[in-house]
Amino acid sequence: MAVKKFPNLTASHNKTAAVEPEELRRRRRILRKLNAAYPQVGCTLDHFNPFQLLIATILSAQCTDKRVNEVTPGLFRRFKTPDDFLRAGIPEIEDAIRSTGFYHNKAKNIYALCKRLKEDFHSEVPHTIDELVNLPGVGRKTANVVLGNAFGIVEGIVVDTHVGRLSRKLGLTDATDPGKVERDLVSFVPKKEWVDFSHRLITHGRQVCRARRPLCEKCPLAEECPSAGK
Repeated sequence: MAVKKFPNLTASHNKTAAVEPEELRRRRRILRKLNAAYPQVGCTLDHFNPFQLLIATILSAQCTDKRVNEVTPGLFRRFKTPDDFLRAGIPEIEDAIRSTGFYHNKAKNIYALCKRLKEDFHSEVPHTIDELVNLPGVGRKTANVVLGNAFGIVEGIVVDTHVGRLSRKLGLTDATDPGKVERDLVSFVPKKEWVDFSHRLITHGRQVCRARRPLCEKCPLAEECPSAGK
């Protein structure tokens, strides 16, 4: 089995000197303003344990957290463990998650994931980045979500569509590849803020900097944003 590779974030985190001093000051102002605007943040996917969060994060691909949270209460009443999913089989999983979209692929990944968890991890969710990213249907974003929110382990910054889009609008990166975006962000965001930083950007993207109609006139970051008003 091919092992998925991921960026060396430790090396990236030591490259703040490559950023011009004024640009670094601007980025730090953005962090302060984000912290002030959204002091209380957290994962918006409802869950009670790491396994539920892992499944919910897989379901959230190309789907809103709101929709996932509407599906998972019934889903987790029916399927509490990897064994429950395996006994049900892919067609029954598809029926249960249909409204989250892309349900054929998601059900296939969930079934394969549960099989691996049972065979290799005694039906427990592993808590290292290397093990997580090599599970079926799990990429670095999902692994970071689970590690940071279920285990309190900080390995990187979650780069979803909101984080990638806002990071480019704010001039924090010009990359489109999530791995490269993450490397650019960890170069100046303090490690202790990596988990909350992504939550704050996601909240900002949902509430203010919307993709179709950004509310620049209400944005606390407008003074620091090269895209404001455009």
